Amino acid sequence: MSVTERPASFTETETRSDEMNETIKTWVDDLVDLVDEAAASEEFKAWLDVQSHFHDYSYRNTLLIKHQYPRATRVAGYNTWRTEFDRHVQEGESAIWIWAPIITKQCPECGNSPSYHENSSCEYDETPPEKWSKGLVGFKPTAVFDVSQTDGKPLPDLETEAYGDASNLVPALLESAEQLDVDAQIVSPDEWNYGEAKGVCKQRCPMTMRPRVEVKDRDNQADLAGTLIHEFAHALLHFDIEDRDERSKRELEAEAVAYVVGRYFELDMSGSAFYLAAWNGDDSEAISDRLGRISNTAQELIDTFERLC
Repeated sequence: MSVTERPASFTETETRSDEMNETIKTWVDDLVDLVDEAAASEEFKAWLDVQSHFHDYSYRNTLLIKHQYPRATRVAGYNTWRTEFDRHVQEGESAIWIWAPIITKQCPECGNSPSYHENSSCEYDETPPEKWSKGLVGFKPTAVFDVSQTDGKPLPDLETEAYGDASNLVPALLESAEQLDVDAQIVSPDEWNYGEAKGVCKQRCPMTMRPRVEVKDRDNQADLAGTLIHEFAHALLHFDIEDRDERSKRELEAEAVAYVVGRYFELDMSGSAFYLAAWNGDDSEAISDRLGRISNTAQELIDTFERLC
């Protein structure tokens, strides 16, 4: 699924920008094809099947999970781990407590469940309780556990890592941060507080409003470089955007930029296809729809990094 031909090299001429635009368009077309191929693969289907068993937790429960277990990535109940994933909670692990909804039949008038309705002052009796519709009547504390608290059958995962020689690129990326008006830091795995995320782009402080990029350190320097480029793209494109509905589009743009820039510097970025398939599913054409933003940002990063490599 990888693209192996040698990267383009653009000379300092009047046509440099046009040449880059044309090449980047070709590479984005390649990426669209790779995403389609990834989305149709058996590996992706197996991964999707696993994801369908995990709940989308409410904002309140997400906060509860992160407060009790900051490193949490995938959580499920004790029996769900056992029956759905063939995994078992390790002995001695402490539960993560969340609020689970109580769904049961409820009175059309007062909204109480049949047992509470019997002891209430509500006089509704037009239909018997067995004909009432189900609805939310309250919440109850429920125990869940993170995947790191379990042992057993490995969960299917997607190969999203970049590969290649990035020994000169990583230092250049860090050195270029100042020119991009971004703070950048590589954080050791022991001090990483963002779960499965490889990198984050966040606000440093309200006074400066300057983006701060943090990436988790790892042995694979090519993948480290790809993550840095991805987060730099977020810093340039999305730092002032708060719309949660735009998240998948922001990830699409940032990873497409990382694919283009990484490929320019001779990295194997074919793993970007699985990353984008996970975010956009079968809507690979959305990548082409954002070609202009992707191309402009990729060119800016290439020009900045190239001067330091």
